[in-house]
Amino acid sequence: MIQTEKEYNAIVERIEILLQDTDNIENTDAKGYIELNLLFDLVADYEERTYPVKKPPLVEVIKLRMAEMGLNQKRLSELLGVSTSRVSEYLTGKSEPPLKVAREISAKLDIDASIVLGV
Repeated sequence: MIQTEKEYNAIVERIEILLQDTDNIENTDAKGYIELNLLFDLVADYEERTYPVKKPPLVEVIKLRMAEMGLNQKRLSELLGVSTSRVSEYLTGKSEPPLKVAREISAKLDIDASIVLGV
């Protein structure tokens, strides 16, 4: 387990050296294949602990999904069964959707429930 940033940097440098030989990536019999995979796992664990990725804000996810689905606020309000002014409040962060609407957002926009519920 990597404990310090110094250890992390040293291992990243070693990974870069191992990556210069493509056999270490593709050939399971290569000398550096196992070392490379072990080091990748150590780095991944360290990065997850040290630099966790936060879930995006619901407003941003809704806006992205609206763009992907070609929805405007009026169409989204129809889809969710709420007024356009209510959708506007959700999109500006003035209010949060109640549980019933949150379920609809999750289901109809295919947004992970943990993002919609903020957990």
